[in-house]
Amino acid sequence: MATTDRGTLGKGSDDAARGPWWKRAAKVFGPGLITGASDDDPSGIATYAQAGATYGFGMVWAAPVVLPLMIAVQEMSDRTATATGDSLGGIVRKCFPRGGRVTVGILLVFLAVANIVNLSADLMAVGSGMELLGAGPAHLWSGIAGLVIVLLLILGSYRVVAHVFTALCVALFAYVAVMFTAGVDWGKVWEGLTFQQLSPGLSYWGLVAGVFGTSISPYLFFWESGQRVEEMRDAEDRGKEPGMGDRDIPLHHAQRRRRQQRIDVTVGMTLAVLIMFSVVVATGATLGAHGQSIQSAADAAKALAPIAGPLAGAVFALGFIGTGLLGVPVLASSACMGMSALLDKDWGFDRSPRKAPVFYSLLLVATIGGVVMAAVLDNPINLLVLSAMINAMAAAPFLIVVLLIARSRRIMGDERNGLVSNILGWLTAGIMVVCGVLAVWSQLTG
Repeated sequence: MATTDRGTLGKGSDDAARGPWWKRAAKVFGPGLITGASDDDPSGIATYAQAGATYGFGMVWAAPVVLPLMIAVQEMSDRTATATGDSLGGIVRKCFPRGGRVTVGILLVFLAVANIVNLSADLMAVGSGMELLGAGPAHLWSGIAGLVIVLLLILGSYRVVAHVFTALCVALFAYVAVMFTAGVDWGKVWEGLTFQQLSPGLSYWGLVAGVFGTSISPYLFFWESGQRVEEMRDAEDRGKEPGMGDRDIPLHHAQRRRRQQRIDVTVGMTLAVLIMFSVVVATGATLGAHGQSIQSAADAAKALAPIAGPLAGAVFALGFIGTGLLGVPVLASSACMGMSALLDKDWGFDRSPRKAPVFYSLLLVATIGGVVMAAVLDNPINLLVLSAMINAMAAAPFLIVVLLIARSRRIMGDERNGLVSNILGWLTAGIMVVCGVLAVWSQLTG
């Protein structure tokens, strides 16, 4: 499948090979890093904190297990964009039969609903974090955060949005800082890592399914591929050298690009899992040891303050404020990207609202819907359960879509999946089927 897109944000060009080492290193990071950081939104942090508070270090093993699965899936999503010059929604529209397109469209509608619920909870978390820091009422800050995000997405160019998102990734290290102030018994952590603290109960495995579901979320597939395409467009606008879909570029340039993009994805997913590990360990050493019960990231911050000190609670709150501001636009726009491309409509932050009215209309509806829900609801936990169930059920079908694309020589050419990618991809799909069943069953049985 040919592509007309060119360049990937200047990566692989001669100017990228010059300058200070730190500047060259920074050029590697983009969609993969942002995707990994956005995976640790306040709803995800709440799930990890609940795992630590409820079972101590009993779920720490999930971090190293989920890491290769996340890398494999996101690398495939990323590679579909660089190999074809199109997002997942656009590839489905061009290459799938009508029945497949309709099925993906229906799944995207359900995904959009789940994302709106999730982003409303994230906005509530941002407001709660500001209230915990003494800045004012939670509902006020939820509305302000939603308004700022809408203005950024509509008025900002892709380059501005990308820079803001990348800067917000720094907020994640707040959780690492909390872990190292929590008085962790690393011997007990090792027991958790080596599967010595497993529990046979359905509630335990239902929460394990939640941890896997929030780590391997379907909205991230569309965000990763969409952002890589936007990065390629941005490079094309700036006259950078051709993208990998153009077979006229030197082979070593294409190989260097693929290597850089794999580093981007690998570092992004590793960061996401490091944060998962840090939150589970920190809350396991503190809340788990004291039998604290939590239902949100704000609950975790409140409970941490008297146990690990007010500074730990404040740092934890700063972490989910930053990740909430990062996660909301990702949640709002990912399904919109997929649906717009599936409908053959223009999309992307590098397009103005006049050029991409469908994309921005969907984005506005999603974000405003989340802001309204955040303003009128006091406890989003039941809606988050519904959102988690939808994501758990949708993850496997979307994964199968990605796999069918990534393994196809007709679509991907020489960039199609190798043996390891296929094995890890189908293994992940199978695990997510089990997680979906577990999540639904555990909720139905209370």
